[in-house]
Amino acid sequence: MLNMQPTIQSPTSSTGFRTWWNLLRPHTLTAAFIPVAIGSILAHIDDSFHTLLFIAMLVASLLIQAAANMINEYYDYKRGLDHEGSVGIGGAIVRDGIKPSTVLQLAFTFFGISVLLGIYICMQSSWWIAVIGIICMTAAYLYTGGPYPIAYTPFGELVAGFFMGVVIIGITYYIQAGSVPTKILLLSLPTSITIGAILTANNIRDLDNDKENGRKTLVILLGKKNSIIFIGSMFVVAYALVVAFVIAKLMTPFVLISLLSIPLAIKATKGFIGKTEPIEMMPAMAATAKTNTIMGFLIVIGLIIGNILS
Repeated sequence: MLNMQPTIQSPTSSTGFRTWWNLLRPHTLTAAFIPVAIGSILAHIDDSFHTLLFIAMLVASLLIQAAANMINEYYDYKRGLDHEGSVGIGGAIVRDGIKPSTVLQLAFTFFGISVLLGIYICMQSSWWIAVIGIICMTAAYLYTGGPYPIAYTPFGELVAGFFMGVVIIGITYYIQAGSVPTKILLLSLPTSITIGAILTANNIRDLDNDKENGRKTLVILLGKKNSIIFIGSMFVVAYALVVAFVIAKLMTPFVLISLLSIPLAIKATKGFIGKTEPIEMMPAMAATAKTNTIMGFLIVIGLIIGNILS
């Protein structure tokens, strides 16, 4: 059994606060925040919103995402994928000297806090949420943990997009409103797709290293050229769905302000063309994550404006 009280160096020690902050991989946390925000505002539009449930769901989602990042850090180290020359925000173990056991214990501590928050959420909604919560945490662990990590297969984008988009938005709406109309699941798709695009961008950058280490990601199966076309197509579909939802009157026309993020999506896609070194692709990766973030925030803002003016 693991000691669930990890021994953690103080942020003021030689590791520094930035090391611990980077361990959370903060650029990924908006991918947990936005689905909760979208699910909550959709519930609010339908006259069902509870502030404490929103806060509990938001914190639990952020903790699970951070825990998944730490598990990824731990297993990338264990499998030899992370080294001092690795490109990216990871490397708290190999570069900053944090003990692997501390990283894993901290991840399970975050899971533990999420369970406590989940109990509160279940008490206020339904105990079926506990089953879904357990499945979500299991998926977060198995994404890079276990003998057959999901991230090493062609299904990484699908699993990440489904759980962090459809599932989180659906659960968030359910705990507020007590049901999940098909409409809500449809409206979650643009967010799900752009979350999947973040994983595709990461795998394009890591293509050569992943090949050497025996991964079978979707990017490896498609090849780099087709993967760039694929990520561009994901953005096209995501924006097309937003427009279609407005035309079908499933969303307020104000969400069309999310189209302002299209230039960033174009920059993200073009940023991979002609690049061969992982470091050269970092700006394109950052642009992909920013596209998800800005598009999501603009959708939330559009929903809020539409609700106020309706």
